[in-house]
Amino acid sequence: MSSASIEPANAHGSTKSYVIGLILSLVLTVIPFAAVMMGAFSTPVTIWVIVITAVLQVLVQLVLFMHLNTKADEGWNMMSFVFTVTILVLVVGGSLWIMHHLHLNMMIG
Repeated sequence: MSSASIEPANAHGSTKSYVIGLILSLVLTVIPFAAVMMGAFSTPVTIWVIVITAVLQVLVQLVLFMHLNTKADEGWNMMSFVFTVTILVLVVGGSLWIMHHLHLNMMIG
């Protein structure tokens, strides 16, 4: 008996989920790049576009490539997801907070 027959049928994603993940990742990369390069928005709007697409990018990576969900592995996937969201909030929120205070304290003349 091979080890492949022991694994559950849905242990890994399908080709369709990987293609959807790739397309979403590319779109979520192009959107902030285009927003910055075209300069179509004011600075605060551009920053929010970058932050929102970055958070969505992380969620796409977790769900479609790392297959984290709330159903499998006795809650360990959910625990990993909560940990990732917590770290994401701390890093993104902390970075924005630091950049905001640096901007306020710089002497631009």
